[in-house]
This record gives sequence, structure tokens and C-alpha cells, in this order.
Amino acid sequence: MDPFDAGAGGLLKQPKSVWATAGASVVAFMGIGLVDPILPSIASGLNASAGQVSLLFTSYFLITAIAMLVTGFVSSRIGGRKTLLLGLALVVVFAGLSGTSGSVGELVGFRAGWGLGNALFVSTALAVIVGAAAGGSAAAILLYESALGLGMACGPLLGALLGDASWRYPFFGTAFLMAVGFLCIAVFLREQPKPARKTSLLDPIKALGHGGLASAAISAFFYNYTFFTVLAFTPFVLNMSPYRSGAVFFAWGVLLAVFSVIVAPRLQKRFGSLKVLGGSLVLLAADVLVLGYGDHTTAVVCTILSGAFIGVNNTVYTELALGVSDAPRPVASAGYNFVRWFAAAAAPFFAPRIEEWTDIHIPFVVAAVTAVLGAVVVVVRRKALTHEAEELEPRHATEDSVTVFAN
Repeated sequence: MDPFDAGAGGLLKQPKSVWATAGASVVAFMGIGLVDPILPSIASGLNASAGQVSLLFTSYFLITAIAMLVTGFVSSRIGGRKTLLLGLALVVVFAGLSGTSGSVGELVGFRAGWGLGNALFVSTALAVIVGAAAGGSAAAILLYESALGLGMACGPLLGALLGDASWRYPFFGTAFLMAVGFLCIAVFLREQPKPARKTSLLDPIKALGHGGLASAAISAFFYNYTFFTVLAFTPFVLNMSPYRSGAVFFAWGVLLAVFSVIVAPRLQKRFGSLKVLGGSLVLLAADVLVLGYGDHTTAVVCTILSGAFIGVNNTVYTELALGVSDAPRPVASAGYNFVRWFAAAAAPFFAPRIEEWTDIHIPFVVAAVTAVLGAVVVVVRRKALTHEAEELEPRHATEDSVTVFAN
């Protein structure tokens, strides 16, 4: 059945609860790139250095990584609806508090609380949408995928539009939108059955004992360092107005979404997952190296172009992570993300400090090296990853890509 069919169970004929959850998901994913265009403005407004402001990403993703061990534990005990509402409530509170920050230390702390709320929400949203959707999971997954791409693309745009007046407004705007999402879910979403088996805090760690899953996680760790060097450090290098920076990262997000949802599956079908991933990682390494050494126009072009490689990598990694082991998908996803999100916390912390110790080019050299290291892990451990890469069914690819990115 065509998921775009307006008939029963089609994309356009979903219950209000599904639309409410999908809408809140857009805003949740917007929060990842929201601060990109306003990082220089925050630094100026709070008299902070680039290294201090980049901790907004570090605290956010450090808590997100740790929360991977908690989200399944919580949702399997209190249910999906209550987990969503708890996550949204935390985002509303901490996003609002972020806008009142009087120092960069306060802002970093509030951003950490925001990360916990976002982890609880996005790790549960897909399961809730699929459970509440009419006519099976295909349209629900497509709807959630669209929310993910729209959020990643529009986050920087919203940050630019509101941040042009004040760096505080994007935080207040996010708090307001998430409050609307909270009310919609509270009104339209009914509680769903709890999982038959409760998830242990140690289940994701135990899942990493599988060699293939551990290999995918380690490779993704190196890749994520490159990814978040681009996302968190490049705005300082570009040094543009919020509007211009927002436009650059909006274009970046559009490429990310298109290549993740449309291009990557076609490349995989033609060349195979491991070849596509290895090639994309090497091309990403070359791209960030040129970004670091090129002039301003070149840096802008390479920043936007990196979205294409990042989109491809996200899709392939998620399939590898969830298909390579026999662990339940939520458990495998949690273990995989527990490892890779630590790199998302590390890159924003180390990149500005590497610049202070050396020069502005070296953070991108390091990012290029980590992308290559990710490719090396894929090549060296290809036997552990080959079974999944060759035999994963196409219908799993879409679901897994969304699930693992969300988690």
C-alpha cells in the first residue's frame, strides 16, 4: 500500500494522537541544531569564549548518552505516554530556564537538563507513533522520518529567525512549542500497553558484548566526532550573522534529510552497505579537510556539502547497529547510542581547545582523521558486519534508520 494514499491508514489519514506526537517530534529534533546560528551571539552576550559556549553541546549529548541506559528502563515501567509527557515537561522547563541564563555556566547546566528530557521523548516517540497509527507501520514510520528531517533542517532556521533579535528568544520559542506539544499529547494520546518484558539498566551494556554491534558503535563513535565538529565548531569559523548562519545550516539539514531518506537506500542497493559507508566516510574526511583550509566561501560550501555525507552515514550506521546482533532492537539501539553519543559530547569540548593549542585548521584535521578511523574500523571488522549488510531486508532499513537516530 502506498503510504501517501489518503485512504484508510494512509499518511494523511492518521489519528490526532499520531499527528500530535509527530509535531512534537519535529520540535524535539529542532533542538539539536537550534543553537548553531546563535553560538557567536551567545558568546558575545555572556562574555564567553568559543570553548565555553561549545559546552552547550557537550552537556546536552553527555546527558543524552548516559540517558540511553535509562530511557528503556523508564518507558517499560511507566508506559510510553507518561514517558513522552515527562520528557516534554523537562524540555519545557529547561529550555525556558536556558533563556533566563545569566552566565554560560547556568546555560550549560540547563542545556544538560534539556538533553535528559529530549532523550526520554525521542527514544519513545517512534514506538508510540507506530502503536497509535492506523493501517500498519509504513505510513507511521514515513511520518516520523519526515518529522526527523524537518526538525533537523528547521532547527537552525528557527534559531536564526528568533536569535537575530536576541540569543534568548530561540530558547523561549522552543519552550513554548514544546508546551503546545505537551498539551496536544496529553489531550489526544491514550496510554498504550506496557512492554511484556521490563528493560534492565544493564541490558544495553550487555548487548555491546556482541562483536558486530561493538564494531558498529566504535566506528560510529569516530564518525560522530567528525559530525559534531562540523555542527558545533564550524559556526565560529564561519563567523556569520544569525540569518546567514541559519541559512547555511538549513541547507545542510535539507541535504542531510534528502540523502538519509532518499539517496542512501539507492546507493546501498547498488553498491552494498559497507562500500557505501566506507566511501562516504572518506569523502566526509576530505570535505572537512578542505573546509578547514579553504577560504570563507569554500568553508560555506563544504559545510553544506557535509550534510549529504552525514545523511548517508546516519542511514547505514543505523542499519548496521540494529541488524548485526540478535539483541532486541530497542536494547541494541540503546547500547549503540550509549557509545556514539559520547563522541558528540567530546567534539564540541575538544575542537575549540585544539584550536587554542594549535591553530584554526587543526580541529578539522583531527575531524578528518576520526572519519578515516571510522572507515578503517569498518574495513577491519567487515566480516563481523557483512552478514547484516548483505541480508538486511529493505523494509527494515527505514524503520531501523529512524529508530536508532531517535534513540
